[in-house]
Amino acid sequence: MAAFPMISNFQYDFLLQLVAVDTENTMDEVAAAAAYHSVGRRVAPQPGKVVRVRRQGDTEFFPRHAKLGETGIKPMETVEFIFTEA
Repeated sequence: MAAFPMISNFQYDFLLQLVAVDTENTMDEVAAAAAYHSVGRRVAPQPGKVVRVRRQGDTEFFPRHAKLGETGIKPMETVEFIFTEA
């Protein structure tokens, strides 16, 4: 377990956010941490949708069960959080 800073580029948010997560967090947990800082504040909730995680500029999402420490994301890297259909 290690604290891990990343930059959240959340869909529909006009701010980039510094979010602290843990290397043992799954991508779903990382998405929830990023959503906490955006959804309901500057981003409207989207019931029935899932927030998926990908490296900025990539087209493929990380598997939802993958742990952050297994993804190769580096500290302070910008990561995109996108609403998707489950």
